[in-house]
Amino acid sequence: MPQRGDILELTIESSAFEGMSIAHLDGMVVFVEGGVAGDSVRAKVSRTKKKHIEAKVVEVVNPSPQRTTPRCNYFGTCGGCKWQHVQYDAQLAFKQQHVIDALERIGGFKGINVLPIIGSGDLYFYRNKLEFSFGDEAWLMTPPPPSPVRGGSEGGVFLGFHVPQRYDKVLDIDECHLQSNLSNEIVRFVKKFSLKSGLPVYSSKLHSGYWRNLVIREGKNTGDVMVNIVTFEDRPNVTKELSRQLTTEFPEITTIVNNINTRKAQVAVGETEKLYYGSGIITDKIGSYVFDISANSFFQTNTRGAEKLYSIAKEFAELKPSDVVYDLYCGTGTISIFISNAVKKVIGIDIVESSVQNARRNAEQNAVQNCEFVAGDLKDLLTKDTAWRKDTLPPDVLIIDPPRSGMHPKAVEEIGRRKVKRVVYVSCNPATLARDVKMLAPFGYSIEKVQPVDMFPHTFHIESVAKLHSQ
Repeated sequence: MPQRGDILELTIESSAFEGMSIAHLDGMVVFVEGGVAGDSVRAKVSRTKKKHIEAKVVEVVNPSPQRTTPRCNYFGTCGGCKWQHVQYDAQLAFKQQHVIDALERIGGFKGINVLPIIGSGDLYFYRNKLEFSFGDEAWLMTPPPPSPVRGGSEGGVFLGFHVPQRYDKVLDIDECHLQSNLSNEIVRFVKKFSLKSGLPVYSSKLHSGYWRNLVIREGKNTGDVMVNIVTFEDRPNVTKELSRQLTTEFPEITTIVNNINTRKAQVAVGETEKLYYGSGIITDKIGSYVFDISANSFFQTNTRGAEKLYSIAKEFAELKPSDVVYDLYCGTGTISIFISNAVKKVIGIDIVESSVQNARRNAEQNAVQNCEFVAGDLKDLLTKDTAWRKDTLPPDVLIIDPPRSGMHPKAVEEIGRRKVKRVVYVSCNPATLARDVKMLAPFGYSIEKVQPVDMFPHTFHIESVAKLHSQ
């Protein structure tokens, strides 16, 4: 059995979940970070278990035809784009196979009609939101090859991303290829300002400091730009001066807010929010509908990809003007509003009260009058808290868009008992899609077809829309 730190010579055979690749050594599975199917590599063992080994590539001996040069100088360190070294057509093939594998291995389904994956129109700069962290210690990179990383402490103010599993150091960056060039310029400007301010970065150990996060949100279809400065303290003179300089340097910015987070929790959400420029919201469009986005509200991270995803869900639902649709896990009502022009009524349900309030405002803003939104835990609303259903027609269609963790088993059971003929499941996790549909199968549901959609190039994440029907 190889030991931690040993160097193995491996041939990468295939892709695995969560960005890993697979090789074999004397019949044992090796999960390899940084490999591409077809590579011959030297990999360093990071962990050994009874049934598998984990390792990381330290040298590519013979590169795969599917390997390409990463665009980002920080690739392999921040953990955000695990597949920039993989040709995009190969990424799509891997993601398609991941959906099939999950349905077969977890769901136990065979011969499912998984349609050819739909790729992203934008391979870079597709995100409408990025969250950057301040730190007083930097995670240093050594030059390639073989691109190892090491911890380093320099003191001062750094702005970038926490590397995976490390919250004490920040990878200081000058550019990221996920949001926009404007976003990169704002990051560089704020970093210089924070250095000149003389104010310290927040320390969770000391529970003191000032700078915590920088969050930039963009309306990809409107051009709106929000800058959210997250701090530990309220220093109006500092934030006012930063806002003045930002709006002078970047007239594209439409609003600036300051979230003040005095908790130890490392989240970019404050207990209080102060407005320094503009209205405090930006807007973006999905289809013909306009949505308000505040600093802390949820909105699909890839606006253009979301429109594609929702269009498929709408098509799979085979909507009729007489239909009543229940939109489960509706969030801020984007799907509900997007399909509203094709049906009689939409009932959106979500556990987060603030999301439901946003959904109601979004419907009002778009003059949509046939959407109703209910706040509460879905499993409870379907079982015991049923007062909301007294004046509500039963559904003709269910659209289900749960979080990555999938649905609560009790919610799945209650949905199964209702035997709604048309069900569309919008998934951001093939594993929980397979698990949930497997739980629905005893109630007579089967999968008619699944459409994978790539909304996050260079990552292992994959969305898919499943069309179900009841016997």
